Amino acid sequence: MSSTGDKIKGMANEAVGNVKQAVGKATDNDKLRAEGKAQELKGEAQQTVGKAKDAVKNTVDKA
Repeated sequence: MSSTGDKIKGMANEAVGNVKQAVGKATDNDKLRAEGKAQELKGEAQQTVGKAKDAVKNTVDKA
């Protein structure tokens, strides 16, 4: 997957995770809150992968 794709998927997962956390908090559903936090962290990791790919590409392009 491209760096842009990783970053987009990461943002989407982070957004969905935040919504799940909010709904879990509003409904006092600890399971949904935990799922949301896990999905948010997954999204953050995906974005980090995308940024790392960009950094590698930029380094290679400069060489």
